[in-house]
Amino acid sequence: MSMTFADLSLAPALLSALAEAGYVTPTPIQAQSIPLLLEGRDLLGMAQTGTGKTASFALPLLHRLAASPRPAPRNGARVLVLAPTRELVSQIADGFESFGRHLNISVTTIFGGVSQMHQTNALRDGVDIIVAAPGRLLDLVSQGLCDLSQLEALVLDEADQMLDMGFAKPIERIVATLPQDRHTVLLSATMPKSIATLAESLLRDPAKVEIAPPSTTVDRIEQSVMFVDAANKKTALLELLRTPGIGQAVVFTLQKNIANEVCTFITEAGFTAEALHGNKSQGQRERALDAFRAGTAQVLVATDIAARGIDVDTVTHVFNHDLPSLPESYVHRIGRTGRAGRTGFAITLCDAEQRAWLRDVEREIGRSLSVHEDHPWHSEEARNSTMRPPLLGGTPPKEVKPQEKRVRKVWTEEEKQAARAAAKAAGGAA
Repeated sequence: MSMTFADLSLAPALLSALAEAGYVTPTPIQAQSIPLLLEGRDLLGMAQTGTGKTASFALPLLHRLAASPRPAPRNGARVLVLAPTRELVSQIADGFESFGRHLNISVTTIFGGVSQMHQTNALRDGVDIIVAAPGRLLDLVSQGLCDLSQLEALVLDEADQMLDMGFAKPIERIVATLPQDRHTVLLSATMPKSIATLAESLLRDPAKVEIAPPSTTVDRIEQSVMFVDAANKKTALLELLRTPGIGQAVVFTLQKNIANEVCTFITEAGFTAEALHGNKSQGQRERALDAFRAGTAQVLVATDIAARGIDVDTVTHVFNHDLPSLPESYVHRIGRTGRAGRTGFAITLCDAEQRAWLRDVEREIGRSLSVHEDHPWHSEEARNSTMRPPLLGGTPPKEVKPQEKRVRKVWTEEEKQAARAAAKAAGGAA
């Protein structure tokens, strides 16, 4: 007989909220993590994206807050959750509010791109739970507008992406303001050396939960690749979107301007689509996500800013218009589909320049993508290319052939003195 949430000894108010949302059976990471966190253990959790990590820490933290009610500290909070992007911050906060709907628990979000006034107003009397992006939170701490000295629990969600985005120093400075005696949870989809080092510095005798090996992809997602020339990508994508059986789709691009171009192209072809990237204001980003979640937008065209921040069960397909430059991002991108136990489909369009990135992805996930070549845009040149794309933001360093390498001469003291004397004599003759 399979485990249910009722078997996890959660508060009745939480069980009611879960039942109302239609959740009965916990996912593997929830079934393993919730009992450990209810015991107060620090936790290092490793799981694929889309496996229910938010509920795995939100439910036991809500249970513990409800079991020991007390006023939140002024300008501070009892629980802090750090996440890399605004979208993920909002998604996690929505999860806390949904699961805690029958509890008297306050939740606020803190991230950049919007005025800090509403955030500081929310903090003034204290909140039970802060869900924040590290940059803006550190700004408020530095201004003396947020005091985390009485924090009871810290969660770092998608820790690998936070480090990839350069948040190591802000996290370090935030943690320095926290009490040593706290409950800490670190969750990550991958386990590079940097995450192992961070976990060692933050966690005390942690329990470890690993649901799948690092960088593996969800088995229920069918993955394939189409080799096409770059000039044919938008046309090929449009025909794929017209395939029967597609519900909602997320299209990933490498750059913001390409996301806008693709969104315009498919919109002019009759699709309802929204673009999501870092040049959009917070209001525009929220409206795009709201339209996609509500189903009024069939397609969301996004950069990797959305690779971990979209939790929409009706996404049937992920299309990679461009491959990501970081192979681990592929895992997070395709995790936008195949959610809530459903089958998903991930189709990648690969041109000659990005062929090397596809090899990187296949090494990362430990398998080759099946090749779909029965289409009018198939490119053998792309399939056999050995090119590697230039680095984003600049050109790669020029390769120096062995015979062109310059060897730096090491001068003896006698040679230096002789050279100085020669230079002095030459100067006098002039």
